[in-house]
Amino acid sequence: MMVTVQRSGGFAGLTRTWQVDVAAEPDTESWLVLLDLVPWSEAPAPTQPVQPDRFVWVISAETSPAKKAKLPEQQVTGPWRELVDRVREVSDAEGEGERGAAHDPTAPGHGA
Repeated sequence: MMVTVQRSGGFAGLTRTWQVDVAAEPDTESWLVLLDLVPWSEAPAPTQPVQPDRFVWVISAETSPAKKAKLPEQQVTGPWRELVDRVREVSDAEGEGERGAAHDPTAPGHGA
């Protein structure tokens, strides 16, 4: 089961994508618990206006049924933040992160 986190926007307008195959992770069960904690049904409607120079996150999970949410950065809190950070961290550690973009100094473990 793939979990994908995509970040776009910001001052430079770049898009970055991180992905993790949860089924291939040694702690699959903890991933599934986290995915259940994420309030997918409470994600805002994608028609809400985006604030200039802020990031927009698209988070998806290939579950049954598939789940997908588009969130402005100020709403990536709680379980959303935990999922985003975890996907980025694991993806970067496996050399899968930041496809299509240069180094991201805001990524977990890279210092800010």
